[in-house]
Amino acid sequence: MENLALTAVLLGIVEGLTEFIPVSSTGHLILASALFGYDAEEWKVFNVVIQLGAILAVVVQYWRTFWAAGTGIFQRHPESIRFVVNLLVAFMPAAIIGLLMKDYIDIMLGSPSIVAWALIAGGIAILVIEKVAKEGPPSGIGQLPVKQALGVGFIQCLAMIPGVSRSGATIMGALAMGIERRTAAEFSFFLAIPTMLGASTLEIWQYRDELAGGHMTVGWGEIAIGFVVSFIVALIVIRAFVAYVSRAGFAPFAWYRIVAGTAALIWLGFAANS
Repeated sequence: MENLALTAVLLGIVEGLTEFIPVSSTGHLILASALFGYDAEEWKVFNVVIQLGAILAVVVQYWRTFWAAGTGIFQRHPESIRFVVNLLVAFMPAAIIGLLMKDYIDIMLGSPSIVAWALIAGGIAILVIEKVAKEGPPSGIGQLPVKQALGVGFIQCLAMIPGVSRSGATIMGALAMGIERRTAAEFSFFLAIPTMLGASTLEIWQYRDELAGGHMTVGWGEIAIGFVVSFIVALIVIRAFVAYVSRAGFAPFAWYRIVAGTAALIWLGFAANS
């Protein structure tokens, strides 16, 4: 039991550190399972559900933004209405494609090698986009055209490949479309809320009988631990990340991805031959 609790803490830290920076939280959780010998299948529900802890960190950090949007809708403020519309429009592609391709996504979630290659490819993509993207003027999510929100939503679907990074795909996709970097980062954070709520709800529903009956090795106790840890760590990371990307670029994350992906491939190669 102690080992399970310690594992939950470690994976909660990994989730909180990586959910909102462009390095792939899911990919890191999969690689962590492979590196430390965890059964990826046993921890699959845990890995998805503890992301809600990181999502709660967004709600806490930006509660004023959500409160203003909510009250603005009742007062029929155009920008508040556009804020909500843009989030819903951006969420729909992942909702539809995720449901249609869930079986294929589950298969990929069991492949550390896919994660490693996706980390490398994503790192290269970030470096290229940083070079060629022309950042637009400062704006808010409620000021973005709906077609840009939809574009970000389709780009988010790339993150169904583990290792791509949901935040990385949405932030860099937004930058490529000319969205200012702070708005791109915050849009990615806000879009995570409906996306991860949907993914976690689907996962809990699929394994509802096992969870309710206590038949899973990794149960609600471990999920609760991971949830709390990921929330605390993500809250710290969000504040630091927004401050950093507002004044600097994404190249350090790109190089980290390339190094981490290459190291993972080398390690997986040795593990397969040993």
